[in-house]
Amino acid sequence: MLDAELKSQLKSYLERVTRPIEIEASVDDGAKSQEMLALLQDLVLLSDQISLTEHRGRDGHTPSFSLGSPGQDISLRFAGIPMGHEFTSLVLALLQVGGHPSKLGLEVIEQIRNLRGEYRFETYFSLSCQNCPDVVQALNLMAVLNPNIQHVAIDGALFQAEVDERQVMSVPTIFLNGESFGQGRMGVEEILAKIDTGASAREAEKIKSKAPFDVLVVGGGPAGAAAAIYAARKGIRTGVAAERFGGQVLDTMGIENFISVKETEGPKMAAALEQHVRHYDVDIMNLQRAEKLVPGDGLIEVQLSGGASLKARTVILSTGARWRQMNVPGENEYRNKGVAYCPHCDGPLFKGKRVAVIGGGNSGVEAAIDLAGIVSHVTLIEFDAQLRADAVLQRKLHSLPNVRVITSAQTTEVSGDGQKVNGLVYKDRASGESHTIALEGIFVQIGLLPNSEWLKGVVALSPRGEIEVDARGQTSVPGVFAAGDVTTVPYKQIVIAMGEGSKAALSAFDHLIRSSVAEPVKQAA
Repeated sequence: MLDAELKSQLKSYLERVTRPIEIEASVDDGAKSQEMLALLQDLVLLSDQISLTEHRGRDGHTPSFSLGSPGQDISLRFAGIPMGHEFTSLVLALLQVGGHPSKLGLEVIEQIRNLRGEYRFETYFSLSCQNCPDVVQALNLMAVLNPNIQHVAIDGALFQAEVDERQVMSVPTIFLNGESFGQGRMGVEEILAKIDTGASAREAEKIKSKAPFDVLVVGGGPAGAAAAIYAARKGIRTGVAAERFGGQVLDTMGIENFISVKETEGPKMAAALEQHVRHYDVDIMNLQRAEKLVPGDGLIEVQLSGGASLKARTVILSTGARWRQMNVPGENEYRNKGVAYCPHCDGPLFKGKRVAVIGGGNSGVEAAIDLAGIVSHVTLIEFDAQLRADAVLQRKLHSLPNVRVITSAQTTEVSGDGQKVNGLVYKDRASGESHTIALEGIFVQIGLLPNSEWLKGVVALSPRGEIEVDARGQTSVPGVFAAGDVTTVPYKQIVIAMGEGSKAALSAFDHLIRSSVAEPVKQAA
């Protein structure tokens, strides 16, 4: 099941295990059960701490397996074969069940251990989803730390009937005690914020007590991370307030144009960014959404959604952008019920079904190519008279037998049966006629929208909603700088965002040393 190189790497990891690991497998005579058993048998051969017991269809999910340890009350199960993006989740689960400590802060670990009540989590994932491992790994760790928490990670592509019955149409999808809990990427802190009702209030109180920063970066994507590093290296008091550290990079599948790195994946880059920032004396405040910018005399205030606020002598805005929506009837109603924005994540849930891709740029054409290998048929709809994707991608697209391309088409409505998508209506822009396409999924790939609504009326924005900046990254408000995809700087690329973030931090530092404020902000006690 595992190649020699992977076995060698895994064997060295498993040397960190300090207590026995008991694997109990629920199997039948099917091919997937045999594939899963081959994986588990490889694990047994790699460590004398691991044992395997087989049962015939004991669990409700077959094939599946649980991980436990004698004397430890742990309820953790994988329903399916955790390869692909989830192989790391398996390795981490083995280490944690085997007694190897996690890298979580002691405060967060105690918060998990102090949770009372019963928490039965189920996470539906796909092996091609780069967002799913964060959720699976977070809930696995929580199940190891607290016996009140149970977790089953379920491969939606392998249990299609169950996915259809529970109307799971995007991953990751999380259920708690049988009820819908959430969809999309979540880490431990985000999950705790939802189930520990007092957590956000406690965090707001902590934030209120913080002394003003010399530089406050709002946003934790590539631009924000670069800005924080450059500011911290100047020896000035630096903070980062981010809704989710990593930003849109977390949702990026493959990165092949970051200079000096031949190829990587978004989540790996986001983790490396955060690790680099934490190497310096930077106060990172995650899960913090900025709601209002209040320029002041000497200090600038950023008000947060949790009720707290932060103050700083300079602010760097790097809130990035998000997927642009079609803004047609039915889109919001059927979001995550057939309307999706990540073909890599959700594509496997539409195996054998009919889908549409909206958008004829590189992202849209790449999505159509990828989906064509999974679904029964793809219809690509482009507003313009011709596709805008690179020629090499267009040639590949047109070579596929199960793809139809419709240009000069304006999507006007998403239709459904009240539970899920069943069609799409578009208008032929040449003739004005409306047409309906019967399908089960719609993947929207029509560009980005800057996260700048909260800044309207405070800083100058372009007609597209981007923050207007000069060559130094300065906005229309003195002491407020901006960088990355939220600005008017052209070409929304990771490498450009990092450069702009670095430049904004250098400009902020220059502003500080030239400012009329005589006394520097004192370090917090």
